[in-house]
Amino acid sequence: MKILLDAQLPRMLIPTLVDLGFDAIHTFDLPEGNRASDAMVCAQADQDQRVVFSKDDDFVRSHLLQGTPKQLLLITTGNIRNQELISLLLPSLPLLSDLFEQHGLVELSRTALIIRR
Repeated sequence: MKILLDAQLPRMLIPTLVDLGFDAIHTFDLPEGNRASDAMVCAQADQDQRVVFSKDDDFVRSHLLQGTPKQLLLITTGNIRNQELISLLLPSLPLLSDLFEQHGLVELSRTALIIRR
């Protein structure tokens, strides 16, 4: 699975994701960095066939109404410490990889993974 982490997510996750075998970048790594617009993030993710991981529900509207980004993990944990986020996300990655083989929109809450249509 190829991943593009949005600006609200910690860039420090990238080395861990890469060590686990994922091709992962952060918006900070895009030409416009963290100032990249949502449209630019979507375009880059779709071009590279990456799943956008974000807390920003604007991406949900864009996904549903415009079909971009093609794949989105919406993280709905609210404010959470980075270590808690990592502890929640890392064990979910194998299942997320499987889910994104067939689905475009998945939500990760503190208690569940939810496939959205």
